[in-house]
Amino acid sequence: MGFELDPQLVIILICFGFLAAFIDSVVGGGGLISLPALMFAGLNPSAAVATNKLAGTMGSLTSTITFYRSGKLDIKSVMKYFPWVFISSMIGAWIVHLLDPNLLKPLMLIMLAAVAVYTIFKKDWGSISAVKTLSKTKYVLFFLVISLIGFYDGFLGPGTGSFLIFAFLMVGYDFLKAAGNAKLLNFGSNIGALLMFIYLGQINYTYGLIMGAAQIVGAIVGSRFAIKRGSGYVRVLFIIVTITLLAKNGYDFFMK
Repeated sequence: MGFELDPQLVIILICFGFLAAFIDSVVGGGGLISLPALMFAGLNPSAAVATNKLAGTMGSLTSTITFYRSGKLDIKSVMKYFPWVFISSMIGAWIVHLLDPNLLKPLMLIMLAAVAVYTIFKKDWGSISAVKTLSKTKYVLFFLVISLIGFYDGFLGPGTGSFLIFAFLMVGYDFLKAAGNAKLLNFGSNIGALLMFIYLGQINYTYGLIMGAAQIVGAIVGSRFAIKRGSGYVRVLFIIVTITLLAKNGYDFFMK
């Protein structure tokens, strides 16, 4: 396409990109906002998912840097999982162009429902950081869960940030540190899928870079706001976004 863009379309990409990154930088779920905006811009679903990975990678990198600078990212403990989410997400992005991504939707709905219910009823969960020393069995299980989430991000995507936060909460991190750790791995899964989508030639770079620039700003504002407000704010936003993801994807699955 040429460089003659509708100014209203540019405004839409910027506004929705900022809002998506603001939410996604803290608890994930930004794709719920950015993907419809890209499809509204005229992209087909596969191109929208691929283009969203370009914008999302820019936003998640910015969030990761912000959390790291604030000391809310346990980079030494988390970095060992980075190559695995990167590789598994790349595999997921490759397989998605061969299979129907709707195959994973029922499992995603069950997982989102479990995450929402558990978080709502365990009210003091994630208020303080009490990281557990994992046994060998639990370590292997955690490693497999993280890798599967990475695969899921490349294959389908919605809710990845929420699932990663939930995984870190399960091993004892508070909501704020869980969010920071999740952003590093979410960046890994984003960039893995992005490289595969570049190889497959499915990205609209014009839309992706415009939205990505807005996501950089949204990620900075959202991350700083979360760090300032603390774990209680992140918990509330986490529950709201998880329920919204469940409602939106449940409606799409059962009503369409």
